[in-house]
Amino acid sequence: MPDADHDPFEERLADVLRDTGTAFATDQQTLAARGEAHGRRLRARRRAAAVVGGAAAVALVGLGGPLLLPGGQGDGVRQRSAAGSPSVRATAPATAPAAATVMSGDELLRILEKLLPEGRISGKDGGSRDHESYANLVYDDGDGEAAVAVFLNRLQPGGLETRQTTECPDSMFIVYDSCTSTKLSDGSALMLLKGYEYPNSRSGTKRWTADLVTPAGGHIGIQEWNSATEKDSPVTREQPPLDLAQLKALATAHELRAAADAQPLDDLSAPAPDQGPITPGGSISAVLSRLVPQGTKIVRKSGPDDDGFGYVVLDDGRGACLVQVNVQLDTEGDLNDELFGPDAEVLPDGTKVVTRRQSGEKGIPGIVWWSVDTIRPDGRRVVISAFNSGAQNTPPTRKVPALTMKQLQAIATDPAWHPQN
Repeated sequence: MPDADHDPFEERLADVLRDTGTAFATDQQTLAARGEAHGRRLRARRRAAAVVGGAAAVALVGLGGPLLLPGGQGDGVRQRSAAGSPSVRATAPATAPAAATVMSGDELLRILEKLLPEGRISGKDGGSRDHESYANLVYDDGDGEAAVAVFLNRLQPGGLETRQTTECPDSMFIVYDSCTSTKLSDGSALMLLKGYEYPNSRSGTKRWTADLVTPAGGHIGIQEWNSATEKDSPVTREQPPLDLAQLKALATAHELRAAADAQPLDDLSAPAPDQGPITPGGSISAVLSRLVPQGTKIVRKSGPDDDGFGYVVLDDGRGACLVQVNVQLDTEGDLNDELFGPDAEVLPDGTKVVTRRQSGEKGIPGIVWWSVDTIRPDGRRVVISAFNSGAQNTPPTRKVPALTMKQLQAIATDPAWHPQN
């Protein structure tokens, strides 16, 4: 469990990097840390990664470098019924207090213990720093130990991160059993997700989450597992202890809402200066759809606002193939030296190219992952990946990807990815 000197996202990012099965000698944890620092303004996808443990951005980082994405009803009070589910009562919309205060980890632990149903508590840990507070504990209601974690901070009201924090993740990359995203009567947004600790659910470790953002930007993030720790411990029960109704009641509890709304505003969630789209036209999938070989059927693609990262799923009649592209600007020089070493191919216009063939998601036999990583002299980086499956976390549909390495390189180096002067 995290402490005050560790970023939960960075830890999860490093964990997922280890799960991607990459075979490069580069220090992935160092690269992950650099990538996270470089993309702090994109922390909307940090929440998604922390919640579902394997979003597209995280998977792409496994290529060897930081590929970054652009990505309740009242204050619930705990009331035990015969079924054990808490009820929820309405409240007025929250407003941020004049004086911002970071709640201590000890106080957050006390609130969490108070709000949980009766049970045995152990393994308590909590802390705070800057704009954030967290609490972790092991809870046992008699059916087995389960890890429970709560995270508080306050986001820019109405900002992109505020919206994306409570959006359900793309099922293309994340395995989950259910997800709902709703607007509550007081204006708060709530996401409830039944997912897994690992992207392909290989271990049986389930992770259920609730994310609530109040009108004032207060963010309450709750996670629970069906094991005593999120990783590296056996499953102790069939399901996490709190059902969705109880998760909602916990996320909307008055004590947590008030604490989240009182946190200092996280300035890293403020909108970045508008410098225009990263991708010409603002859509990866639109550009990529024009560049794939003619006659290849596109059966699925990311949405129209997929600037910076997007995908298409191709089917040439021999099986589905996921192709995804990441575009990144102004990448750091020292990192580029690590990613594009002396063995990189240099094209006549100065573009450096590195090609890689590797295994895909660990735990899925036969998954093949081909990639072409390119960077222009102006620092614009375009990386394309192709899999021999219609998704990263599903069994192979074919022996190799639908596009050859030569075709992938042609797409990655096409002028269509660069602004036209």
